[in-house]
Amino acid sequence: MRTVVLEIAGAKYRLTTDADEGHLRRLAEKVNDRIEALGTKAVRTGTPAQLLAVVALGLVEELEETQERHAGLKARAAEVVADAVARIDGRLAALARLDEAGS
Repeated sequence: MRTVVLEIAGAKYRLTTDADEGHLRRLAEKVNDRIEALGTKAVRTGTPAQLLAVVALGLVEELEETQERHAGLKARAAEVVADAVARIDGRLAALARLDEAGS
């Protein structure tokens, strides 16, 4: 474990972690980018906690949307696989019938 200091929304956060420091810094940079995207007025007037709350809500919203898309893609993939298996089973059954008729 080591201590990593990250600056997010103008506040310094000391973390004791075994996570990769570079990875944590990249994540903090992404959060700071989102805070900057809120605009200069928001950054100037909002407290770090307020700014982080707004960013957290945006991230959770994106996560929910991604999870919904993932669930839809997973369901569609299951449908495609089931359809393919059904068609393969149908072809195999047809071949078996042809084989039996030829015997």
